[in-house]
Amino acid sequence: MQKAEAKIRHFTDLFAWQKAHVLTLAVYRETKGFPSDERFGLTSQMRRSATSIKSNIAEGFGRQSNPDKIQFYVIARGSSTELQDQLLIAKDLGYISPDICEKLTELTVTVNKIINGLIRSIRSS
Repeated sequence: MQKAEAKIRHFTDLFAWQKAHVLTLAVYRETKGFPSDERFGLTSQMRRSATSIKSNIAEGFGRQSNPDKIQFYVIARGSSTELQDQLLIAKDLGYISPDICEKLTELTVTVNKIINGLIRSIRSS
């Protein structure tokens, strides 16, 4: 006998939000060591992009209509892609190592794939 799938009751139950949360925490940790003159530049932008991913997933979850949900999930996906670009800048400036850049980029790709799954699921319902 298989276990019944857990009911998603809160945005924190969404796997997409959970992965985006892990990503956000990692971005905060990595940007902590950026030069102080980047505090209002790349550091802030990367943190805002990462936070935007999970915040838009949460907001989409709270919306009633499917088109509204999809709109916020698409925005989250866009913020994830924006973060990918910022990770490349940070790597090219020597603020993060190529390994860290690759790991965080892989996590953004994972988040994007999960968000794509959410969007497909909503569109097919």
